[in-house]
Amino acid sequence: MFDVKTVSIEWGGKTLTLETGRIARQADGAVLATYGETVVLCAVTAAKSVKEGQDFFPLTVHYQEKYSAAGRIPGGFFKRERGATEKETLVSRLIDRPVRPLFPEGFYNEINCIAQVLSYDGETEPDIVAMIAASAALTISGVPFMGPIAAARVGYVDGEYVLNPKQDAALADGRLDLVVAATDTAVMMVESEAKELTEDEMLGAVLFAHDEIRKVIGAIIQLAEKAAKDPWNIDLSDNTADIKKKLKDIVGADVAAAYKLTDKSARSNALNEARAKAKAAFADENPQTQMVAIKTMKKVEADIVRTAILKDGQRIDGRTTTQVRPIESMVGLLPRTHGSALFTRGETQTICTTTLGTKDAEQMIDGLEGLRYESFMLHYNFPPYSVGEVGRFGAPGRREVGHGKLAWRALHPVLPTKEEFPYTIRVLSDVTESNGSSSMATVCGGCLSMMDAGVPVKRPVSGIAMGLILEGSEFAVLSDILGDEDHLGDMDFKVAGTSEGITTMQMDIKVAGITREIFEVALKQANAGRAHILGEMTKALGEARTELSAHAPRIETISIDKSKIRDVIGTGGKVIREIVATTGAKVDIDDEGIIKISSSDLSQIEAAKNWILGIVEEAEVGKVYKGKVVNIVDFGAFVNFMGGKDGLVHVSEMKNERVEKPTDVVSEGQEVYVKVLEIDPRGKVRLSMRVVDQETGGELEDTRPPREPREPRGDRGDRGGDRRGPRRDDRGGRSDRGPRRDGDRGPRREREEGGNPDHMPAFLKGDD
Repeated sequence: MFDVKTVSIEWGGKTLTLETGRIARQADGAVLATYGETVVLCAVTAAKSVKEGQDFFPLTVHYQEKYSAAGRIPGGFFKRERGATEKETLVSRLIDRPVRPLFPEGFYNEINCIAQVLSYDGETEPDIVAMIAASAALTISGVPFMGPIAAARVGYVDGEYVLNPKQDAALADGRLDLVVAATDTAVMMVESEAKELTEDEMLGAVLFAHDEIRKVIGAIIQLAEKAAKDPWNIDLSDNTADIKKKLKDIVGADVAAAYKLTDKSARSNALNEARAKAKAAFADENPQTQMVAIKTMKKVEADIVRTAILKDGQRIDGRTTTQVRPIESMVGLLPRTHGSALFTRGETQTICTTTLGTKDAEQMIDGLEGLRYESFMLHYNFPPYSVGEVGRFGAPGRREVGHGKLAWRALHPVLPTKEEFPYTIRVLSDVTESNGSSSMATVCGGCLSMMDAGVPVKRPVSGIAMGLILEGSEFAVLSDILGDEDHLGDMDFKVAGTSEGITTMQMDIKVAGITREIFEVALKQANAGRAHILGEMTKALGEARTELSAHAPRIETISIDKSKIRDVIGTGGKVIREIVATTGAKVDIDDEGIIKISSSDLSQIEAAKNWILGIVEEAEVGKVYKGKVVNIVDFGAFVNFMGGKDGLVHVSEMKNERVEKPTDVVSEGQEVYVKVLEIDPRGKVRLSMRVVDQETGGELEDTRPPREPREPRGDRGDRGGDRRGPRRDDRGGRSDRGPRRDGDRGPRREREEGGNPDHMPAFLKGDD
């Protein structure tokens, strides 16, 4: 019934298996990829015809994680997978970016690529498996895909590269998390987070990944040889030569002049006029020819720009290939934020703010790995006005999620530990102008805003975007690319890091890969650019502020013995709720006895801290404490001190002179200083006020003469029943003593010892 084709290889210490023919047989291509015990199904379907008027390639990639894959039920009200999570969006982009350039120019059939995680072993990240499955499904589907590609993850532990490290081991302990996608001959995409690696170490990781990727590409080719469908017959003949020549004759000079204008707005207006002129020249042609002419116009613009850069070294805005645009940065822009910065590089600008919060502000993330909490967030917004356009304004799209995560990866390696800085950190980047790499501007502005907020980052981070113009063996690497250079170039290569090394690197290629020589030149040029930008940032703020904003919460951390956690929390949380309600401070306690007390008011923190310490600390005899009178009785007053301790100040210990009534000296709620005189074995505490200065809390000299020691009591003898004389045996029960009078028990015999009939009430004497 099933015509199953399978290929398996040993890769990175595990078996990678690619299977087709059993599942999703109605799709154009479907592959079940298994690596370890992680299983991903990818199905590819393609439209057999192009929609009328279609002039772009509608490739859609969807990556979805099924909670059942990890034996979990989704959280929330609906208990099912809903819209794409941030991770699913990022992995969808991870698959799309290296695959899209490998379809031929002019192929506009809609393609749907859906990858679903069906099993997850908790060790192998499913994103790499999904990328391999997607490539294999496209390769056997018959669509004009110029692959295959494959992907690999690389870690860096103890100076050694590790292929596809386990999630809970090498990635956590190592210095690198790198994902590379490549064809057999060239690297197509790089995505990474690193702990200040050098350029040589990063390049070595990419080359190591490429060597391992070739093994998987071989397996995909073997599967295609067994199960590939017949390739599509498509007519992609290039009939644009005549149209391109006509366009160059009509608007070539106008386009060249427009690209010599350094101001983006003026350049855009000039280009729009040239495009309108070109469109008018083809107004009498059929709709198909008009559409081809519009597409060809973009090629004319690209030819003019690329030729000027390669032949003359002339960039759009007149800069050299290594020159960075003017930079202006400032901090403290906004008065009420915890930290803020305005970063401007040429015509790219962003306002970055940093907000500090407590533990309860952490982001809860529910994924295949289980429930976890993230204490560092970076959110990137790209409103349409930043490029002078009218457009959708609302929830972030895939591009904004991806750019924000890239900046997050750049800054995350330099953050302090939770022990060093126990705050939740949120960086918000609002792009106000954009003409080239707003994500790298977010890295620079975000770093400055955190430093302005007092976040003790290890070192400042800067970022730069590099471009590439490649024609045959000729190439030019461009530093700090403009938006037009990005659109018309062959590479978008972003590098961020500190003075000590790289923290993130992202590369997307629009051609069939780049060589090692190009990669080395780009890394070296990016290093110089980052150093220049760091120098400009230092002019605004060279290091993190030592004081937090007056509007930021303060957090103080104390550690208590685990055995005391129950005492601080109380039955049903009663004690900790009372501390929070009374002091106004937030109190968080973990299973290790680490307590974080937070408030924007330092007095509230101090009050909560003293309360907690009073609960967990033991009182010391001879030490003076500040307390509050909580109850007054005839013989003295009970004072609460150390937050959770009560002791008695006897009336004789209130003053050196005689005190008739405790209320003559103290009142309930009054704060007093007390000295611990004694703690008996049962834990009862005896306090004194008279030996403490009630104004300052300082100890006073005890002027009262000490009590004379009591005479030791002699032997009191046997206190048995025979001391009271012989017991009458004729008393009998109640019935033998006659009826009892209501309210009168009759005359009471005077006791042999201690009795005093003169002090007895009348009714006990029998005086009715």
